[in-house]
Amino acid sequence: MSLESVDIEEKKIGKELYGYQQEAIDKIFNRINNHTEKYNLLYQLPTGGGKTVIFSEIAKRYISETGKKVLILTHRIELCAQTSNMLNEFGVENKIIDSKVKTLPDQGDYKCFVAMVETLNNRLQDEKLEVEQVGLVIIDEAHYNSFKKLFKFLESSVILGVTATPLSSNIKLPMKETYNELIVGDSITSLISKGFLSKATTHSYDVNLGSLKVGIDGDYTVSSSDRLYTNYLMQEKLVGAYEEQSKGKKTLIFNNGINTSIHVHSLFTNAGYEIRHLDNTNSEQERREILAWFKNKPDAILTSVGILTTGFDEPTVETIIINRATKSLTLYHQMIGRGSRILPNKSAFSVIDLGNNAARFGLWDSFVNWHDIFRSPDFYLESLWNDRDIERNFTYKMPAELRAKFSKSENIDFNMKEEYALVAKQGLRPMTAIERSIEHHTRICFENSADYFEAADLVKLLEQDIEGRVKKYSYCICSSTDNYVKWLQDEYKRKLSLSLNKRFASVSVEE
Repeated sequence: MSLESVDIEEKKIGKELYGYQQEAIDKIFNRINNHTEKYNLLYQLPTGGGKTVIFSEIAKRYISETGKKVLILTHRIELCAQTSNMLNEFGVENKIIDSKVKTLPDQGDYKCFVAMVETLNNRLQDEKLEVEQVGLVIIDEAHYNSFKKLFKFLESSVILGVTATPLSSNIKLPMKETYNELIVGDSITSLISKGFLSKATTHSYDVNLGSLKVGIDGDYTVSSSDRLYTNYLMQEKLVGAYEEQSKGKKTLIFNNGINTSIHVHSLFTNAGYEIRHLDNTNSEQERREILAWFKNKPDAILTSVGILTTGFDEPTVETIIINRATKSLTLYHQMIGRGSRILPNKSAFSVIDLGNNAARFGLWDSFVNWHDIFRSPDFYLESLWNDRDIERNFTYKMPAELRAKFSKSENIDFNMKEEYALVAKQGLRPMTAIERSIEHHTRICFENSADYFEAADLVKLLEQDIEGRVKKYSYCICSSTDNYVKWLQDEYKRKLSLSLNKRFASVSVEE
């Protein structure tokens, strides 16, 4: 069944705001009005909660109550246009200051301006805009630091930053140095329970990130990500995850590098799937055509790089695949947020995590203490698990639909770490733990199959479980090189196949 696209924010225009939105607006004005001196505020609300709606109403109310002007800053041209359209819907006449605007002879005709950071900086340097009359500056996606250069021109204005994640993109410029207070809006869980956001089901796949390098921006480099995510094993894992969790569903794939995305495009094309690739080198016309295709095709797959993390809303997305690792909490929330829009026939979506991101940051809808992050960003970042710890503690959980295929087996779990400890205590050779694991897999495949061929098909479905057990064993014996793990996985599957063959052969003899 295809999903009909409905713009959730359009339903609010010209009507009463939702309760949580009105509450946030009242709280923000209460703070501004109770401080006679300049008081900068930061407002947090999850992606999809309607931040543009909220600050459009704030702009309208501020202009009405004070008679002063409002300046709204964005970091992307698409957001300028979206913001301007929303302001128009709220009855706020506004002017976009973009690269085409060289002078502002008509600035006296407007109470509200929407501007890109760089363009506005140039106009202010040229003294083309009178900022003395601007009483309120609203900064969209405030976690970016490109706005900082403008503050010297806006010393007398109240600054309201809005963001889904109040964690600065530059750890050297914490947000608490710009804003006096953080106001936290409704949580993701709250908005889901009230029917404003879709619920995410996350499927995490164990990934070895040991080869990734961290760049000067604090995140994984594109070059090291390209090397990892274009290798055969990772591409095989990507297609397998798609076919297990998202086949036939509208899917958006996020990658770290253009080279990876191009490889993903070729991979899916060769597998017989319709897929398009989009990055910042595409022309505006190409981008419109690709997004129109994605919108209208129910089972479309779109692989992208960076460009769709903000300013893009397509409610019909059913699956988000994070085909990359990131150390950015903001980016993690932005990517998943692209699938969180609700529709009359959509209240849930899937997330396929191929970068250990859920283990690093927690599930998308898990509780986050934004106040603590705002006050102590260094402490938060230092407390995140490193990649080695994540991989060592990864525990495979069999999906419900796969568990159903082993319904005749009472116990399908096997704790390799505990088994290894038991083997060591018994004074047996370490490989005994692997042999016992193979025996366990043999038993559950045998119990749920009518013949060897059915059992062999079940073995193929246990690929991730086998991979997880072998990795756990390799950590126990302190030999976790990629070559050794790959050899042991192949050997494991070979011995499992032989074990099943013997089991079914013995049954035939008895009969």
